[in-house]
Amino acid sequence: MSANVEIYTWEFCPYCIRAKKLLQKKGIAFTEYSIDGDEAARDKMADRSGGRRSVPQIFVDGQHIGGCDDMYGLERAGKLDPLLHAS
Repeated sequence: MSANVEIYTWEFCPYCIRAKKLLQKKGIAFTEYSIDGDEAARDKMADRSGGRRSVPQIFVDGQHIGGCDDMYGLERAGKLDPLLHAS
């Protein structure tokens, strides 16, 4: 079973697009929160991510894993798949 993945994005953010493509390539369904121009949503994201206001911010089963580079770092280290399939 796949984990519950949530990602906060902006529509034309290249890092957001790259992060979503990796999840799609792995066949992982995710909930996307497009926060373009929505400061209240961005504040909520920042609260959840320990103050980080850049996008994307990615959560797996409620755990903040960081942004695009962080997710690709987990992938390179072989730690992303176990997280995504841990549920």
